[in-house]
Amino acid sequence: MQRSFKITVDGRPYNVTVEDVADAPGSIIPSPGDMSAAVTAAPAAAAAPAPAAAAAAAPSAGPGDEVSPLAGVVVSIDVAQGQAVNEGDKVATIEAMKMKTIVTAHRSGSVTAIHVNAGDGVEPGQPLLTIG
Repeated sequence: MQRSFKITVDGRPYNVTVEDVADAPGSIIPSPGDMSAAVTAAPAAAAAPAPAAAAAAAPSAGPGDEVSPLAGVVVSIDVAQGQAVNEGDKVATIEAMKMKTIVTAHRSGSVTAIHVNAGDGVEPGQPLLTIG
């Protein structure tokens, strides 16, 4: 069954015709109160591509590594290689869902390696830098 409607989008009126497919065979719209939906077979899809190499294996953290506490994007690395840091010093900032999380050093020492750059995506537990 087709129905016509007049809608206005950004101040411009449009006449649209919609077709009610709820009673059509192979409909994916459940009946009111029914939480199941009939799904018709879709054409066979090509095999999914292999995951990207970066997502395949994140490096595991070792002793002295400061790791990302959550998945997000590195906003800044606030230390340089060779720089001395104290426990509690800010070493990086990660952003996830518009919220910035400060990563602090869990030990004192000097930064021996930086594993990420600003703008890099990181996963939870991924090493950001190493303090030796």
